[in-house]
Amino acid sequence: MEKMKSKKSLSRHDSSSPMDIEIFSDSNEIRGTSLFLGRYTMNEVSAALRKRSFFKEAQKRKLWPLDFYLDSSEFPIQGFQIFYQRKKPENMIVDLKIRERVFRPGKEIESQYSLPEYKFLFLEWLTLQNPLLNFSLERSPLPGQMHPGLSLGNKVLDIFIHLARLTKKDGLLAFPAYFHNALLFSRAFHFFNPEKQGEILAIRKSLFHIPFKQMAWIVHLNCLKDKEGRIYEWKAEEMVFSINKALRKYFGSRAYKDKVKKTQERLKFDIDWICYKKRIEKEGLEKLP
Repeated sequence: MEKMKSKKSLSRHDSSSPMDIEIFSDSNEIRGTSLFLGRYTMNEVSAALRKRSFFKEAQKRKLWPLDFYLDSSEFPIQGFQIFYQRKKPENMIVDLKIRERVFRPGKEIESQYSLPEYKFLFLEWLTLQNPLLNFSLERSPLPGQMHPGLSLGNKVLDIFIHLARLTKKDGLLAFPAYFHNALLFSRAFHFFNPEKQGEILAIRKSLFHIPFKQMAWIVHLNCLKDKEGRIYEWKAEEMVFSINKALRKYFGSRAYKDKVKKTQERLKFDIDWICYKKRIEKEGLEKLP
């Protein structure tokens, strides 16, 4: 992990912190880069976390008190981190990179579906983890994990949806770095590209008998092959949680669903078990099935 720059350090919060203000003021004015998204004070951010029970859940996990760090050195991209007790890499609970972004789908999608520009909250990076827990031979990680997760994905998603509505965005935009992230996100998000949506559904269907964690490693270690025998490599694309009615209509349209279905039916995948066994041993994850 990179050494953190001391750009904007935010004070520690404990159970006695005064947080009796409304959850995020509805302000359209960008007041400066010392504020979250150029709009919100730390008290407003804290109020949002408190109201959405994040503080309560942190206390349940003995992750208390919390310390915060906001890095606006690359504004409009901002880094926001939450730590257990002190700002140390090994104490990190939340690692977020976020910005507001105007996005237009690629020319191929745009030409087929006539989609305009949309305004999103773009979650460039998001890690949720419990630094007090570690993995073991009996409890193995997913690709990219340093510590077990917090099991707070839905609560955190609710906060981002609320924030997107307040800032009058069309939705949330994510760029899943790992295949398993895309599969998890697909419960609430859709790929802009219907062929990409069909692709991950085809993998899930081909590997329906494989446990989720094992499936994640099979894809990550490049041990999945298509029906022609070519190695499948995960390539991330934009995923969207829709707030805008026109976007919801697009993802629910017959044209989108038909393209997803045709792609899913066309693609078939098989596991290269020799590749998997060799590479999983190299990773030290022999306890995986």
